[in-house]
Amino acid sequence: MRPRRCRRIFHKPNSTYFKPQGTPMRQLEETVIGYDEAEAVRLIDLEEQNQIKVAKKMKISQPTLSRLLKSGRKKIAEAIIKGKAIKIQGGDFELKR
Repeated sequence: MRPRRCRRIFHKPNSTYFKPQGTPMRQLEETVIGYDEAEAVRLIDLEEQNQIKVAKKMKISQPTLSRLLKSGRKKIAEAIIKGKAIKIQGGDFELKR
């Protein structure tokens, strides 16, 4: 197996934890999304940037970006539909400004 490449991200969210309103923390399940997955979703879905350009920007291949995007979107959708908290943490990344 190849060593995992450090991914570049350009924005760390101010809030890294989101939960459904009105549900106590002790009753919630958590979905963890990596900073790299959150960055892929931010750049593609929010900023509406091109996947090839984003992959180059993050220093990863386009297929890797596609996997991050699919994984991030699935985790976000699952949390919203099933009423889970979302925690953004972890991943092998380098913050660039």
